[in-house]
Amino acid sequence: MVRKPGKMYRNLAKKAYTRRKYMGGVPGSKIVQFEMGNLSQEFPVEISLEVLESCQIRHTALEAARIAINRKMMDQVGRANFHFKIRTYPHHVLRENKQATGAGADRVSEGMRMAFGKAVGTAARVQPKQKVFTVYTNEQYIEKSKDALRHGGYKLPSPARLVIERVPVDNTQ
Repeated sequence: MVRKPGKMYRNLAKKAYTRRKYMGGVPGSKIVQFEMGNLSQEFPVEISLEVLESCQIRHTALEAARIAINRKMMDQVGRANFHFKIRTYPHHVLRENKQATGAGADRVSEGMRMAFGKAVGTAARVQPKQKVFTVYTNEQYIEKSKDALRHGGYKLPSPARLVIERVPVDNTQ
């Protein structure tokens, strides 16, 4: 089965379609993990990737960005020196009215009759200035973390920017 281009599902055109209780056959999300790196330590710097436009980010794009960011962080910073978190979840179910093509398709296909469509994937609906990914790290790894998040941002359908915040850390242990 050929996947449709991402631009078909990028815009927030209709209301959210999220009630899985009433639908069957929704494919599972491809996102494997939502938190990676050192989960037990607190870090003083928070670097977030936030989108600039409202859009839908498919679960495959979120997973591709997660892999790119995590791989760069593991190579350049090391597992013990960062905490990476995905801040959105793909709740919205995407539908597609499949059309038959080829010889004899007019006898098989129903055309636009009952064209509601079947579930083909999921997407996260994001608003402007919403944080999608966050990396917590130490001061010396800020530039490498920014580079990793920038590379992950290339996988998203919306332009994005980086936001750096200092987080107070409790070191009384």
